[in-house]
Amino acid sequence: MPIEAVVEDGEILDLRGLKCPLPALFARRALLRSHPGAVVVVRADDPMARIDIPHMCRQEGFELLSIRQMDGTVEAALRRPSAGP
Repeated sequence: MPIEAVVEDGEILDLRGLKCPLPALFARRALLRSHPGAVVVVRADDPMARIDIPHMCRQEGFELLSIRQMDGTVEAALRRPSAGP
């Protein structure tokens, strides 16, 4: 199960250890339950997350603020638009 921690300006989802498609699905769920304009940071170590998470954002209308890969972990900052899904 992912570890979730609420931070001052958003939510951090530590999804390391989960395999495709779970990181994108958990990110989507977090964005849908968040308030408009909220930022969710996703950390995942599945190599497909670098492809799946941006794809999910495009399909669902979420904003991909940034994505980077460090030491085998993908970190993506996502935002639910103010007027969106």
